[in-house]
Amino acid sequence: MFALLDCNNFYASCERVFRPDLNGKPIVVLSNNDGCVIARSNEAKAVGVPMGAPAFKYQELFNEHKVNVFSANFALYGDLSMRVMNILSTYCPEMEIYSIDEAFLDFRGFDYQDLPKLGKEIAIKVHKWTGIPVSIGFAETKTLAKVANRVAKKYPKQTSNVHFIDSDEKRIKALKWLKVEDIWGIGRQLSKKLNAIGVNTAYEFTQLPDEYVRKQMSVVELRLKNELAGQPMLQIEKRQAKKNIATTRSFEKNYTTFDELAERVVTFSVSCAEKLRRQKSCCTSLMVFIHTNGFRKEMPQYSRNIVVKLPYASNSGIELAKFALQALQRIYKQGYLYKKAGIIVMDFCPENEVQHSLFENSDPRHKVLMKTMDGINARIGQQKIKLGSQDRDRIWKMKQERLSPRYTTKLSEIIIVNS
Repeated sequence: MFALLDCNNFYASCERVFRPDLNGKPIVVLSNNDGCVIARSNEAKAVGVPMGAPAFKYQELFNEHKVNVFSANFALYGDLSMRVMNILSTYCPEMEIYSIDEAFLDFRGFDYQDLPKLGKEIAIKVHKWTGIPVSIGFAETKTLAKVANRVAKKYPKQTSNVHFIDSDEKRIKALKWLKVEDIWGIGRQLSKKLNAIGVNTAYEFTQLPDEYVRKQMSVVELRLKNELAGQPMLQIEKRQAKKNIATTRSFEKNYTTFDELAERVVTFSVSCAEKLRRQKSCCTSLMVFIHTNGFRKEMPQYSRNIVVKLPYASNSGIELAKFALQALQRIYKQGYLYKKAGIIVMDFCPENEVQHSLFENSDPRHKVLMKTMDGINARIGQQKIKLGSQDRDRIWKMKQERLSPRYTTKLSEIIIVNS
């Protein structure tokens, strides 16, 4: 038996934990730089705020319905997510953290455990200890657990936020209720294709012949079909190190000179190197890209990227910055107004399994230097120690005009109780 726990309207719920006055009121959370709506409470959905809505276009609607608008507070959301996951880890040894607000639990072998009772206990404890409301779905497969979770979230009063699909009757009833576009892993284009042949529900999808699904779609959809039929095809996945790491930014103004772009590229390289060291990896190739503002059609447009194979594996900020600057020199063109640039590091290997060569290797002194820099920055604040080619006074900061306090991770922003 698998379980999927999903935090309800997670970002909005996080904002309510320390603001109980917001319970029952519409809330939206905006993306980086306060751009678009990335999270909505049920009340915000009810007044017509769509997902992805540009904030500036919907300001009138926000004002009309007194919608509480927040900048994304990822420090708060990440900390509360960790607390939820730590609680879940005490109930089950096999757990897959699927996203910041979702986790699969593997309860196979818990034959003598009263899982309906346990599910309600988990939901109550998570809400009591963190303030985050959750929904839990139990079923024989991961995909069916997703379906059960959807039922629990849709009908909280009838299910007490916990739903079990533990019989064929419940499975068929849930699949006849679920629209095909809401199946986990069925995208918008595929759902249109299925609708065109008369498949509108998850149950109708399971009635398609295996050979048809394999030929017209792929083995991925065939696995989903078997999962919906109650045949376990997907297992709990262990968290793996990232296979590539990117640092990209849109600039607050247009850049025209090579030196301006070079400073940003060096800073992005240093950031990628820090992330590599955090997961104890080195990269053997990187990509640099630059482009102008595609929304300004009246301006000359230029977009270019280049992939560079490194002569040796490295996670040194100094070395990655050197290779990134060499790449930038090859793609930079004078006379354009650049709006965005980025670095993507790829082709990783564990830092303790780096293959050395006879002629050229990473400077061993950098390992100690990078460790020292990481330690100092961790103690006194990010970007306190920089490379000489970085802007000493510049710290990139998102536009966050409606940011709530970081109650749980910043002592100066801790909640104040008046008595």
